[in-house]
Amino acid sequence: MEAEGMLAPLSLSAEFEGSFAYLTVRDRLPTILTKVIDTLHRNKDNFFKEYGKEGIQAEKTAISFLSKLRNELQTDKPVLSLTDNAEDSEAWNEYMRRQQDLMEDGRPVSWFKSPWLYVECYMYRRIQEALYMNPPMDKFDVFKEGKTQSFFESQQAIKSLCTYLQELITNMENMTEIQLRDNFLKLLQVSLWGNKCDLSISAGQDNSQKSSPIDSLPDFQRFILVDDSSMVWSTLVAAQGAGSSGMKHARVDIILDNAGFELVTDLVLADFLVSAGLAKQIRFHGKSIPWFVSDVTKQDFEWTIMQTMAANHKWMSASSVQWKHFMKEGTWSYHDHFFWTLPHEFCDMAMDAADLYSTLQGSDLILFKGDLNYRKLTGDRKWEHTVPFDQALRGFQPAPLCSLRTLKADVQVGLKPGQAEKLSSQDPDWMTNGRYAVVQFSSPCREQ
Repeated sequence: MEAEGMLAPLSLSAEFEGSFAYLTVRDRLPTILTKVIDTLHRNKDNFFKEYGKEGIQAEKTAISFLSKLRNELQTDKPVLSLTDNAEDSEAWNEYMRRQQDLMEDGRPVSWFKSPWLYVECYMYRRIQEALYMNPPMDKFDVFKEGKTQSFFESQQAIKSLCTYLQELITNMENMTEIQLRDNFLKLLQVSLWGNKCDLSISAGQDNSQKSSPIDSLPDFQRFILVDDSSMVWSTLVAAQGAGSSGMKHARVDIILDNAGFELVTDLVLADFLVSAGLAKQIRFHGKSIPWFVSDVTKQDFEWTIMQTMAANHKWMSASSVQWKHFMKEGTWSYHDHFFWTLPHEFCDMAMDAADLYSTLQGSDLILFKGDLNYRKLTGDRKWEHTVPFDQALRGFQPAPLCSLRTLKADVQVGLKPGQAEKLSSQDPDWMTNGRYAVVQFSSPCREQ
């Protein structure tokens, strides 16, 4: 479980009235459930066309299941075991028993009195249960419309980013190492700020990127609270040691967050890493079920590459032709594992998903995108802001790793003394408004 001798603070929870966790469970989660119910209702005719009466019945049953779920949430009822017998059900139910053992006075694990990370993940897993229990709707992605819309509304930004990438690739051979480094740092920041486009935070409201991402970087620079980018670069350069064939062999794993514009920023960064010879292999990790409104699934990943290729824009389609080629030859690969959609903190991974942990140990650099991954890296706990990032990981050190995250939750570590206090006086919502970001690095050899 947890590294010895490291006592962790309490989990963030909706029990603390007025906290961001409380406002999320009280307001944002019911709003998301209402939108899901609305989506199913609006697709009623499609279900009928595709599946006849069985489709209509499935839609009705799922809506009634979700309405009941919304009521349980709003009235702080105990959370229930999963009954859908999916591959991950037992792991979920086991985790719930673990939570029950931690509850004071034997009171039940309930929506407002349990760890926020757990109940928020649990809601998305229960949405999936509503679909699993109602075939033929079990493959329906209730969040697909929002993800699609976000992609199309970010077209201008995607065009300018793909154009920038193609210019870089054309001039790659003449670049000095300093120029390569500068362009890497720019694209790393584009991928960082791409994380602003998060539909679970806006409860599904339009959050697309419309301006040119490269042009915006200088304006955003002062909002990066911790910037370990140079360590990320050094790690990539150090991984360049030639293999027996003289080929560069660095492997980078990218733990994805949102579909839409953010995914395109990740693909562009990955393309640059391969084209610049900084990585020989990129492994993308996404979610095995629709998750947190806008998270990437395999379907989203493939759809994004196809849509970019179909775009009536020379450099967008040129970029995705290359991406398809990378996938075909195995330079890029997409992976999912049900651990990413469990509520576990990542320090549990070595024990609860040993296969995934050992896969990640083969990486030269792991990039964790976004807020949810940060919450799981740090256990979503009430850490002091000055606690070192390495310490908050509580022994999770499969390989050198970096969190690229815009702040949207009440947890942030690794700040300098006085930094958080200064931020609080300038901008009371600095931890949750998505305006600030971090690039935080940790390596097994830097462990405290």
